Amino acid sequence: VFYYSMPKSIYMNHKYTNALINESSPYLLQHAHNPVNWEPWSNEILEKAKKENKLLLVSIGYAACHWCHVMEEECFENTEVAQIMNQHFINIKIDREERPDIDQIYMDALQMMTARGGWPLNIVALPNGEPFWGTTYMKKEDWMQVLLELFQLYQKNPDKVIAYAQNLAEGIRNISLIEPKTNIEILPLSKLGELVQNWRNYFDPEYGGYKRAPKFMMPTNLDFLLHYAVSTKDDTLLEYVQHSLTKMAYGGIYDQLAGGFSRYSVDNRWHVPHFEKMLYDNAQLISLYAKAFAQSQNPLYKTVVEETIHFIRTELMAPTSAFYSSLDADSLNEENELEEGAYYVWTEKELKLLLGDHFAIFKAFYNINDFGLWENYNYVLIRTKSTEELALEYGISVSELKKTITLCKKILLTARNLRRRPRLDDKILCSWNGLMLKALTDAYRYLGKNQYLSMALENAAFIDKNLIKKDGSLFHNHKNGKSSINGFLEDYASLIDAFIGLFETSHNELWLEKSKSLMDYCLLHFYDHKSHLFYFTSDVDSVLIRRSIELTDNVIPSTNSMMAKNLFKLSRYYTNEAYEEISKKMTLSITPSLSKDISNYANWAHSFLNFQKPFFEISITGENYLEITQKLQRRYLPNVLFAATNNESALGLLKGRVVKGKTLIYLCEFGTCQLPTEEVEEVLQNFK
Repeated sequence: VFYYSMPKSIYMNHKYTNALINESSPYLLQHAHNPVNWEPWSNEILEKAKKENKLLLVSIGYAACHWCHVMEEECFENTEVAQIMNQHFINIKIDREERPDIDQIYMDALQMMTARGGWPLNIVALPNGEPFWGTTYMKKEDWMQVLLELFQLYQKNPDKVIAYAQNLAEGIRNISLIEPKTNIEILPLSKLGELVQNWRNYFDPEYGGYKRAPKFMMPTNLDFLLHYAVSTKDDTLLEYVQHSLTKMAYGGIYDQLAGGFSRYSVDNRWHVPHFEKMLYDNAQLISLYAKAFAQSQNPLYKTVVEETIHFIRTELMAPTSAFYSSLDADSLNEENELEEGAYYVWTEKELKLLLGDHFAIFKAFYNINDFGLWENYNYVLIRTKSTEELALEYGISVSELKKTITLCKKILLTARNLRRRPRLDDKILCSWNGLMLKALTDAYRYLGKNQYLSMALENAAFIDKNLIKKDGSLFHNHKNGKSSINGFLEDYASLIDAFIGLFETSHNELWLEKSKSLMDYCLLHFYDHKSHLFYFTSDVDSVLIRRSIELTDNVIPSTNSMMAKNLFKLSRYYTNEAYEEISKKMTLSITPSLSKDISNYANWAHSFLNFQKPFFEISITGENYLEITQKLQRRYLPNVLFAATNNESALGLLKGRVVKGKTLIYLCEFGTCQLPTEEVEEVLQNFK
């Protein structure tokens, strides 16, 4: 794997070296030899800007960002551009994945100023960090011109610039102001049904997902729609979810040779991806496909889970069992130039040469035709038919077709491995590792492969040793054996969820206790008693302009929606009414927003179902508890949490329930239980 971060012995070969050379972020190190005098974000650099009364130029991106690379090449590697930047600005580079707190604020500023967003995110701010201008990618000449104009404006009319910046800062603060909601009730199921019905207008009946391009997978949304369809027995909606998952798995957005999903497709049929592969996308999609397999028993979904975990294990897993962040969209082509997708695409000539007599079947299977053609005579592999359909067309057995396609994939993977690989962002983020840990527990739960539980336990041990501090707080980042940056709410939210999942599948109460400990730390250091929501940053950290409160679900669920679900589950495990009350207040606070646009609050919508539909605790005790638990957990039961043991336990759901010589199943709802049974089917009758 080609890393961004290179040995320091090669630095002497570079003409320029700036302060980023001492950073660990692969994205920052990528810019360490720009002629621009980049500085990492720090309180010291802000003080320097104030002292010298120099404007800040803050540029934010991430290692797998294609347009960040383009702007670096066109602007930041250019000495003429660098001269303007160095003379008139203090230049700060930020890895958005390391500092999501700063990225949130400046992204809000950009969207307020321009009504759009994206990366690279370039902000010009007053010496105190208050922004007054922003953009994304810009060409060299435009960039130089606008920087000179902004510098001259600040020199000639500083009061006007300061006034605008102060007004913008006030607007940024107001975005995050949450007024407590009163006289609001949890949405009734009928209203939730109306919102889902209106949501259907945006569904793409042909290719799944939404009627749009570019096309994002949005696992958060599909996860809720699966939950809703099953809990309300909505077969039409369930068919849409399954259709979307199938089309995504058939698409070029899924690596048909080695597994793993790219960021999004640029078209409306999941064909040509933006080729970067992110840990957070793949982690959530593993969870989603595992659940969908449990619900449908569709073998395609099982294959996606298995192949994607294999991709993660081979490409994004560190020797320490932690998980790296991403693979770049770009890789070196035959001309030794960075090109998006170069590692993944094929010409028809290459395929014919490599596959020989097998090419005809491969061509039909993966559309080496006008449908699969991308650009420059390159093809992105995409499926349109099931294996059964194609086997019937070719008059061969399904097993024979699978054998041929497997052989072709092996041949192409061998050839692809000789190409220059995409660059790796090898920083380890607590929040994304939490998502992947949860993915592994879901994969084990629904597919039953012991390897997945082993991977989960090894990853949890790494997190416990390296990312949890002695005082119970978290680190956000780990690189080169060192942990850094205080944890954000996203780290706590995803890790609490993951540890709950690990308890449910490993049955080791240590992980449940750790999740509760992390939750109690959040209630002490992140919780806002006025809004009944959680800040993104802890009260021990310094604040730029505001302490953000994240509410809107996106590709990754919002931190507060995750915390509301976590509190709900912990309230059941510990019979803690205070946890449930906070979860309910959080859910109530989002009711007006969700009522306007459920698609942007899909993870929150789970909480409405949890409060409005029956939610059960299943406890299994006795000698055969593992076998019985595994049978129950293979089913998709979104309104259930599990606790199981063969030993005496102080946990309320298990206390006093071990009966010698019997394996008993208790079905309860907030502590109120039916008579215990030894029959799995008797329990499952409650979910039909």
